[in-house]
Amino acid sequence: MSDAVIDVNGARAYPVTVGKGLTAQLVAQIPGDAARVLIVHAAPMLAPVEALRREIEATGRTVVLAEVPDAEAGKTAEVLAFCWQVLGKSEFTRSDVVVGLGGGAVTDLAGFVAASWLRGVGVMQVPTTLLAMVDAAVGGKTGINTVEGKNLVGAFHEPLSVWCDVDFLLTLPRHDLVAGLAEVVKAGFIRDTQILELVEANVALLSADSAQSGARGVDGADLRGLDPEALPVLTELMRRAIQVKADVVSADLKESHLREILNYGHTFAHAIEYTERYQWRHGAAVSVGMVFAAELARLAGKLSDADVDRHRSILESLGLPTTYAPGRWDALHLAMRRDKKTRGEMLRFVVLQGIGNPVRLEGPDPSLLISAYDAISR
Repeated sequence: MSDAVIDVNGARAYPVTVGKGLTAQLVAQIPGDAARVLIVHAAPMLAPVEALRREIEATGRTVVLAEVPDAEAGKTAEVLAFCWQVLGKSEFTRSDVVVGLGGGAVTDLAGFVAASWLRGVGVMQVPTTLLAMVDAAVGGKTGINTVEGKNLVGAFHEPLSVWCDVDFLLTLPRHDLVAGLAEVVKAGFIRDTQILELVEANVALLSADSAQSGARGVDGADLRGLDPEALPVLTELMRRAIQVKADVVSADLKESHLREILNYGHTFAHAIEYTERYQWRHGAAVSVGMVFAAELARLAGKLSDADVDRHRSILESLGLPTTYAPGRWDALHLAMRRDKKTRGEMLRFVVLQGIGNPVRLEGPDPSLLISAYDAISR
């Protein structure tokens, strides 16, 4: 397959490359004045990290590794301080580079490490999960979690480049692939509706055969990898989803207005993640969050019954969850009030006024929120 390059044209333009075997290209693009490279990674990625390390060291550069806890456990102030300590002891300068190699939590952390060290050094992102490739690693959002909520501390810091090597997807557990598809489907609902048509036409190749608990990450895991026959369609879906994000981010880096559409389903999803102590996969929470937003839009007179049904049909056909437990509204509501999109006392949601037409819904009547929650918790 030939590489696809998607340009993100923000304050500082950068390419997102989608292809196979991208290590040599990545190394060739490290800035010439970078004498040191820090690779931030979690333990499961040690083998590809060592391979990348050897390639970089062959260019005469010094490579330092920072192994961090896997998943959301790595997005803490303590881990951030550890990375600063590594940079300081290794005498990293402003011309040196950070590489984030891993899932979305690692790329979020690595981006914030780079944004905060010496008021900003270069970062190159190497996402290894579908979720990170189509969402977390693209767009320049970086951050860590706090006790009070997810991604409340962070910065906008655009990468030098992003390298989406689809070889990683061939060994990714099926439930992680399916969770990542939630963000792909989101891009279809908010802008590129052909994504939805491609998913509907290829469900047999893309879906998880395991129960929804596997997608949630609560009760077990389907360890089978991606069917190689699905790689071409998955690559096309990735390219389209990344293009949606690139178009939006290019027009609105700092989420002043347009970029908010990328948060479709995320207000409720972040509340689930917080309430569940981050035991849910992000994509699974986003799946439920999109159905909540669809129900809210229907109740507000903006979305048809058929469009709401299409949400459930697509997501459930992939093996993603579309319901949440009853009796937890108070905790979820409190968590949503901490969301970054909230302004003062006013909750704000991205909803659809028809498929492909996202709009903002500000301060919906509390009765609508409760009714939408009832609709997904039955």
